[in-house]
Amino acid sequence: MEQKFELIAKTFMGLEPVLAKELTQLGANDVEIGRRMVSFTGDKEMMYRANFQLHTAIRILKPIRHFKAKSADDVYEEIKKIDWTEFLGTEKTFTVDSVVFSEEFRHSKFVSYKVKDAIVDQFREKTGKRPNISVANPDVRLNMHIAEDKCTLSLDSSGESLHRRGYRQESVEAPLNEVLAAGMILLSGWQGDTDFIDPMCGSGTLLIEAALIAKNMAPGLFRKEFAFEKWPDFDADLFDSIYNDESLEREFNHKIYGYDIDMKAVNTARMNVKAAGLSDIISIEQRDFKEFTQPENKSIIITNPPYGERISTPDLMGTYRMIGERLKHQFKGNDAWVLSYREECFDQIGLKPSIKIPLYNGSLECEFRKYQMFDGKLKDFRSEGGIVKTEEEKRQMAEKHRFKKEREFKKRLEEQEENEEADIRSFTFHRHNLDKDKRNERRSRRDNGREDREERRDRKGGYKSSANKGGHERFDRSGKGRSFSKGKDFGKKRRFNDDED
Repeated sequence: MEQKFELIAKTFMGLEPVLAKELTQLGANDVEIGRRMVSFTGDKEMMYRANFQLHTAIRILKPIRHFKAKSADDVYEEIKKIDWTEFLGTEKTFTVDSVVFSEEFRHSKFVSYKVKDAIVDQFREKTGKRPNISVANPDVRLNMHIAEDKCTLSLDSSGESLHRRGYRQESVEAPLNEVLAAGMILLSGWQGDTDFIDPMCGSGTLLIEAALIAKNMAPGLFRKEFAFEKWPDFDADLFDSIYNDESLEREFNHKIYGYDIDMKAVNTARMNVKAAGLSDIISIEQRDFKEFTQPENKSIIITNPPYGERISTPDLMGTYRMIGERLKHQFKGNDAWVLSYREECFDQIGLKPSIKIPLYNGSLECEFRKYQMFDGKLKDFRSEGGIVKTEEEKRQMAEKHRFKKEREFKKRLEEQEENEEADIRSFTFHRHNLDKDKRNERRSRRDNGREDREERRDRKGGYKSSANKGGHERFDRSGKGRSFSKGKDFGKKRRFNDDED
């Protein structure tokens, strides 16, 4: 019986529950949801299958050591305790990727260097030789994760990110990530039981991911390689049996339709669909969403319109108004899901969503909203047995606030600006009081000085008024007067030449 070990599946924030469900269905044990990851246990076959079959995983890591470290030297010493001959040889190449969330460790590359140094130094001390580094195509990939003082060093069994399926031949501007697209489809609950439509399909990512889910095809089918294939204990026969197993695939008796106003996008999508071998179930045409009409069969729409961030459109608000109008009048009796970023865009749709799910598209905190389209009034729809929210959707809605509405750096920026404004207000108030005190002090000194000068003048006659010069004259020993300037020009600033350091 194969030995079971700890594994970690990485994903995007918001897709953790979907990934956990996929792992449970795959037969993984001890499935636990974390932040942008799901931990589980399994044997070598489970690790192979997780890489090959999961739709919503970015990479699969195999932890080899957990430890605590408060300095870079601690990291170095802990890494050196591992017997690296179990994983590497001097003829092999390796690379280290680091992810750091810590006050002590600020730079991920520095952490990577310390891990690399510990490994290389161990080999040099034992054999006099060392393994080399290869960033592009290493034999072994290591992943170092640090959260404050908690460190986990793992073997990366995936290599290149799992979102790189291998079917994409060409792309369009700001393409949707394949893992995010698959997550959106699985969040909607669609399993291939109706037609699928993306009226703004771009390069066809949602269409292809929908086809893979509908036919239960492994997304790893198109990959050239996985990192675990270079490991010393790689079982080629086991992986071949997983790769060639078609028993879980199923028939899809509906159609998948994609439309886009841009002919270049249509041609790109067709090329990608053909590369995936899915042209028999995916149809793509050039068509403006404005021309969308009620489909003949039961359908679902899942789409990712422009946000005005990475892709601009001449009339962004008008586009979203048009989406709402088409859905309301030409998609009755069906469900539509829209991923977008701006609240004002959603407002223009003009329809009440039945569910809102927070998702990240890159660095953008978006929302994935479901619109349940029905004919007539909501009251009548409910009276006829219509369900607006399922129990699962209610549960998801209860979790919608698990994301902060504003990203951390935005919040910090706003707090910084508020603090700066408060400091300015405080400084201005303090300066006003300080200036007031200084004015009073100067006035007091001036009054006292005037009295002293009058006394000295009475005694020595040292000063006399000079009304015609607008100032005072002081007599030197020769008896000649010398005028004091009323002020100096302090406005001149030094100008640096371009060649000055």
